[in-house]
Amino acid sequence: MEELRFKETGIIKSVSGCIVQVTGLQNCFLGQLVQFGYGTQGVLMGCDLNAAQILIIKENEPLSPGNPAIATLEPFSMPVGPASVGRIMNPLGESMDGLGTLKLEEYIPYFNDAPAIMDRATLSRSFETGVKLIDSMLPLGKGQRSLILGDKMTGKTTVGTDIILNQKGKDVFCIYCAIGKTASSMGKVVSLFKEHGCFEYTTILCAPASSSPGQQYLAPYAACSIGEYFRDRGKDVFVFFDDFTKHAWAYRELSLLMGVPPGRDSYPGDIFYLHSRMIERAAQLDAKHGSGSMTFIPVVELQEGDLTAFVPTNLVSMTDGQLFLNGSLFNEGFRPAVDIGLSVSRVGSKVQWKATKEISKTLRMEFIQFKELLRASKLQASGASEETRESLRSGKILQALLTQPANKPVTIEIQIMLFYAKAENLFKDLEVPHVQEFIAGFEAFARKADTPLFALIRDKKALTDEIKSRMKRVLEDYVAVIKKKFLTAEAESAVEVA
Repeated sequence: MEELRFKETGIIKSVSGCIVQVTGLQNCFLGQLVQFGYGTQGVLMGCDLNAAQILIIKENEPLSPGNPAIATLEPFSMPVGPASVGRIMNPLGESMDGLGTLKLEEYIPYFNDAPAIMDRATLSRSFETGVKLIDSMLPLGKGQRSLILGDKMTGKTTVGTDIILNQKGKDVFCIYCAIGKTASSMGKVVSLFKEHGCFEYTTILCAPASSSPGQQYLAPYAACSIGEYFRDRGKDVFVFFDDFTKHAWAYRELSLLMGVPPGRDSYPGDIFYLHSRMIERAAQLDAKHGSGSMTFIPVVELQEGDLTAFVPTNLVSMTDGQLFLNGSLFNEGFRPAVDIGLSVSRVGSKVQWKATKEISKTLRMEFIQFKELLRASKLQASGASEETRESLRSGKILQALLTQPANKPVTIEIQIMLFYAKAENLFKDLEVPHVQEFIAGFEAFARKADTPLFALIRDKKALTDEIKSRMKRVLEDYVAVIKKKFLTAEAESAVEVA
């Protein structure tokens, strides 16, 4: 027996770019699916007493006034399913990687409601980013919403891709949502993911710069819908939005076509509602609803480091923390260029391992004091005292520990060992170049010297006496190797000079 479905037919009144005015639709709601001829589809964006405003998402045939428009009481929905893993798709669920049609049989509305407060659980599980500075000082929890802000070319995308690289083997499904990116920048991300085997657990959802404003507007909603499919089945999901600035630009363009009056920074007033409703879809669900989680990290591009612009201030107010990337730090070679003073995690140490919390509790203040001391020492006309020189040396070693090359995430176990070495003053006889050499080769040495130690740290997540003694032994052994290497090199250099 065929299902009884409500249908309503309207007539196109006018066409303005990708926005169509339709009259005759008496029963409509925001986010409703509207069909036109030849498979052309649109989503209802707004309405008044005279006409409904439809955003054309998929146009197979040019539309003109007088054409019919058919609306059913159905929301515009994203096709989802396990087949999306390892694929590159557009916001309509269509393949963009040349690997054939995606077999996605379930549908979730693009503008789905966020989970209710009573369906959520407290954030309690650590989300491991693999970025030493973030995991130690600005920790994230599964289900958290954090924000990355920074000027152009400050490493915003690199932080996100490093986090995705670090999820390998951790049973976290990742979605890289690219909005308005150029073909060349997308090619770099795709090559990076292929090189590191990320497509085993990652989906790329792409609305490139060449796509319509409608697809760029829909892209982050589509990513949320895909993530919700896995989250509702008890999985942990990470969504990286790159970036919300271009999403806001796309919505501003659509709003101008719809005749919405511009407000602050020429954005429509409801841009706040748009982003906040989307951000709220991130959550840690309780046991009754499967214990799945969805973690969001959107990117916002700043102009000359201006944090007070409309879209950045909106997003800062609706997320659980922000990572501010500083162009000056980036140019100095401190990467990731996270400004500790302007960055914050409002979840904080609640989600950290006890071991990480113990060894990193003073690092943030120590690093901020080092930066202030370094600035003051440059202004001093006379020589610095011995105490100042030692403080600067210690700060430079900490800076070396926090500096990290791109595309090389560091496991929590290695982070704990490195910061433990700093806390125990095991680097007292090493200079900064020696410490950099130590960091580069330590993981390979440690895994060979005491392989079971890594599993023990992950199991306990706290610094027991046994773990401390075994870490110290491995660290001291490798410090001795580094010292011997540099002493030998210095001796050979002295012989050559002589």
